[in-house]
Amino acid sequence: MADSTIEGAKKTLVQRFKAWGENSFPPTVLASLIFAQHARPFQFFPMLFPPALLFTSYANIQGFKTDSAGIQAAWSGLYLLLAGRRRQAFANKLGPRGIVRGLTMGLCLVNMVGGGLAYTLGKREEEEVQK
Repeated sequence: MADSTIEGAKKTLVQRFKAWGENSFPPTVLASLIFAQHARPFQFFPMLFPPALLFTSYANIQGFKTDSAGIQAAWSGLYLLLAGRRRQAFANKLGPRGIVRGLTMGLCLVNMVGGGLAYTLGKREEEEVQK
């Protein structure tokens, strides 16, 4: 009976962000959105972000959840910072490219917060075995 109440308990906002940061799917989606924006016309510097984000997904699948969350948060925050510096006219924000850009920046923000919490609150496998 006690187990059913624990399973049915609602997660706090911090727990949800931590679970988001430990998931391997969000960096893959972010890499796809960044690639879609900067592949045509090809822009070299922004195209450095998708391989790094895909590497974090790979590291996460290999079991390095805490470390990959930190890398994901760092690269997402860096892209958010650099993308926020580019100014865009208001009319362009309502077009398809503007919507994809806004979605990408929003996902960067959520990945940065979730990955940062997962990295800060996460425990590494080696530390757990030694204790």
